[in-house]
Amino acid sequence: MRVDSIVRGQLPILLAAGLALLASGSARTQEGQPTEDGRHLQVTSDTFTAGATLPLSAIFNNPVNGINTCTPDGAAGGDESPQLSWHRVPRETRSFVVILYDTTAAFTHWGMYNIAAQVRALPQNAGRAGSPFGPQVVNDFGDPHYDGPCPPANLTPLAHHYVFSVYALDRELSVDSLPHFPANAETLYHALIAAAREGHVLASGNLTGLYSSTPQ
Repeated sequence: MRVDSIVRGQLPILLAAGLALLASGSARTQEGQPTEDGRHLQVTSDTFTAGATLPLSAIFNNPVNGINTCTPDGAAGGDESPQLSWHRVPRETRSFVVILYDTTAAFTHWGMYNIAAQVRALPQNAGRAGSPFGPQVVNDFGDPHYDGPCPPANLTPLAHHYVFSVYALDRELSVDSLPHFPANAETLYHALIAAAREGHVLASGNLTGLYSSTPQ
């Protein structure tokens, strides 16, 4: 079974929210657990565990008068993408896509595509500018690389959900861009939707971290 049954449940989420995390029917599982048909990637990280608070190394740095507004105590954030690994990769895989999406604020922090088929992990700070691991789209900050969480403080809900999604494709992804109009998150999502509709998305998986800028 290819990912068609998964895609049917994913497309509205991809289009409206920027990521596809749900498998349809019996393919739906708990986060990080493989499905019966083996089309769910298991995504893990050495930097944080599923459902845990993201570390300072991954948080955006937005200094105002010497104080970072993105952290509860004003400490500087590292703004480095966390280490990510994925397992249970289909044999037909030819490339990967990695996305970081804040499902609470509907905000894309990172998108990297055409990661080589033999790659099974990205090291910490793989999302830096000029990364050798794959091309990156312009995120919702307007930057062509990873930018970490920086949710507003003292708002409800306090903790935002940051979802790292990995997609396995049986080809490289064609993402349209022009010299003065670089590919952005929406461009990436539409390209991924098109690939999914054509049956080129073989599997997906996700890992969620939490973060709040509100002092406890």
